[in-house]
Amino acid sequence: MAKVAFLGLGTMGAPMARNVLKGGHALAVFDVHRPALEAFRATTARLATSPADAAADTDIVITMLPASADVDHAMLGVDGAADAMRPGALLVDCTTADPERSIALASALASRGIRMVDAAVGRPPWDAVTGTLMFMVGGSDEDVDAARAVLDNMGNEIIRCGAQGNGTKTKVINNYMSVCGMVLAAETLAFGRKAGLDRDVLLKVLQSTVAGRGAINVLYPKKVLAGDLTPLFAMRLAHKDLGLALELGGKLGTPLGMGAAGRQELGLGVPWGRMEQDVTAILLVLEEIARATA
Repeated sequence: MAKVAFLGLGTMGAPMARNVLKGGHALAVFDVHRPALEAFRATTARLATSPADAAADTDIVITMLPASADVDHAMLGVDGAADAMRPGALLVDCTTADPERSIALASALASRGIRMVDAAVGRPPWDAVTGTLMFMVGGSDEDVDAARAVLDNMGNEIIRCGAQGNGTKTKVINNYMSVCGMVLAAETLAFGRKAGLDRDVLLKVLQSTVAGRGAINVLYPKKVLAGDLTPLFAMRLAHKDLGLALELGGKLGTPLGMGAAGRQELGLGVPWGRMEQDVTAILLVLEEIARATA
């Protein structure tokens, strides 16, 4: 069993830390919010007075904090954990962080002989409670193997994303799609209500079609990602259908900003000569614009 420090005992961090305890590790915990720290008073965890105090004589420090600035402060600030970590110790940062700052922190810690992996968290708080989180992990093979000592207590799936920093990049990109999808779902449900539709009926339809099942699951693997651009649903028709929705939304006075942006991007299929191809060919247009290469 390892000697572990856990910094950040919020909605996700608290149950994660409890699962580390259940794994049999010797645990010290710290949070700047005193009630969050006191909630561990009845456990076998040691309540630390600072990040440095928590990290003293530990093998692994886990951070689950709101933002990169908080991680930097907890590690490198006054009474920061890095001051107490011995060479060879490992930081496992589970924060949804700024990838560039994560890489910079890893470099700063490496100069002190401290190792780091970024292990961004997937799945919601109830998975943190049950220990069924998914981790998007960036780091060397040796460091990721060492991190498994605690990651396996907190989750049931570890996805290797490459070098240190790539776990955080993956999480940021995942959240881009997730949050945009939440906004789109809100626009869609509000649109349906304003149109006078029964919400339960609309939900049943949305959940039974690509709208709810997700193009990333249903269409992309079978079409553009498989190299097949023959149209199941031509970009021209997708562009037209979004136009119809925006026209109706305008008449009803319903905000449809995601749809407006989407139609504008689909319109790029005209100068790229892809309007008769499958709508998933918009991926190739965007990659060409971004000059994205494999």
